[in-house]
Amino acid sequence: MHPRDRLIVALDLPTPDQALAAAAGLRDRAGLFKVGLELFCSAGPEVVRRLGAGGSGVFLDLKLHDIPRTVERAVASCARSGARMLTLHMGGGPAMAEAAARAARAAPGRPRLLGVTVLTSFDRGELAAVGVPGTVQDQVVRLARMARDAGLDGVVASPHEIAAIKEACGPAFLVVTPGVRPAGWPAGDQRRTMTPREAVAAGADYLVVGRPILEAPDPAAAASALVEEMRG
Repeated sequence: MHPRDRLIVALDLPTPDQALAAAAGLRDRAGLFKVGLELFCSAGPEVVRRLGAGGSGVFLDLKLHDIPRTVERAVASCARSGARMLTLHMGGGPAMAEAAARAARAAPGRPRLLGVTVLTSFDRGELAAVGVPGTVQDQVVRLARMARDAGLDGVVASPHEIAAIKEACGPAFLVVTPGVRPAGWPAGDQRRTMTPREAVAAGADYLVVGRPILEAPDPAAAASALVEEMRG
């Protein structure tokens, strides 16, 4: 895979016009664009369709989490919008994940389905606060195995857990990693971060990067520099 194709730019922006303009300026420098909760709540599925019509692939990161039937129908609806990748939260359990996988397999275009494991804003203290014992890595691997067994294509996890996921689930099981920060960039609300070079070396299949690109003085140059770091 070309390093550029591994880059997912997070369009964490408040309006569809801002998102579409950002995508237009970065289309040749990224493989996919992430539509998350902020943008989706503002613009709805129409922004996914408009991005697709402009030639941009969409990673729709809604972290679906509900009863199995609801999530199954939601995956079918998301697939109809043209998203190439979708997320659900593995906290919903195996029955929900299996229902989502059925919907993805039946959908036109067969979007890849990814399970969110432990948010990159979490550390062991946060995990304990919601009643989960053990280490972050233990929980990530447990949920990754559940995702694999349910028929998902991969998981979303911090770069710190990539090696353990690949060992537990096999090298073909996708790992999409947020929490990626170029050297010198502040971590912000992310707890478990790596640089792009470190994340790719650890085995990441895709990197999700938002603020270090969108908040740069020249977003296109920032994206190109990040891709070059991945290539190195």
